[in-house]
Amino acid sequence: MLNGKKIVIVLPAYNAALTLERTYGEIPHEVVDEVVLVDDNSTDDTVGVARKLGLKHIISHEKNKGYGGNQKSCYKKALELGADIVIMLHPDYQYTPKLLLAMSSIIANEVYPVVLASRILGNGALKGGMPLYKYVFNRFLTLFENILLWEKLSEYHTGYRAFSADVLRSIDFTHNSDDFVFDNEMISQIFMNGYEIAEVTCPTKYFDEASSINFKRSMKYGRGVLRVSLTHRLHKWGWINSKLYKKR
Repeated sequence: MLNGKKIVIVLPAYNAALTLERTYGEIPHEVVDEVVLVDDNSTDDTVGVARKLGLKHIISHEKNKGYGGNQKSCYKKALELGADIVIMLHPDYQYTPKLLLAMSSIIANEVYPVVLASRILGNGALKGGMPLYKYVFNRFLTLFENILLWEKLSEYHTGYRAFSADVLRSIDFTHNSDDFVFDNEMISQIFMNGYEIAEVTCPTKYFDEASSINFKRSMKYGRGVLRVSLTHRLHKWGWINSKLYKKR
């Protein structure tokens, strides 16, 4: 615990057998209460590695539910465990677990209810090997979102996120997309509910074992981001009533 808050780390896993041990080994277990791994029907031995590491909470999907579908299982289990703070960490070792304490502290001390680890603050993205087209794509989409959502985030597309459990309970993420745009829908819902989001600088690593979507999937994700941004603005103006912002 940290400042009396129960911390649960969730690991949305898909073919993470080669990187899970490194990721798990750098988690600051002295403050983390529970670790949940959700395996999205991997074709490798991700679950076997998780068991060898002694993880108590392992959920195995019988069929692949997608990145968003995986997160739904993650957050549901974390809330069932009584988490006060939930942190999503990819088990592919692209993001460093060493930031978990800093991110938890911001929420535990009630400075901000949500924290994103940004690859764009500083020189983390390109220095870590992010492909140039993805960097340009990231910057364009973030600019578009900041204009439509009237916010000032440096990045909307990081997969390293910390939430107060109260935030997760206040939004209906269960009906969000099961694909990658799930992340974007969550940020839109959080802002729509009036919460503020903090960011911390995060180095990142791009290597063969780290998960990354291809160009075709990136284009699909980009179209989804544009749709979410427009939906957010039109709902905010009262021109539409989107079910995306239905409260739980």
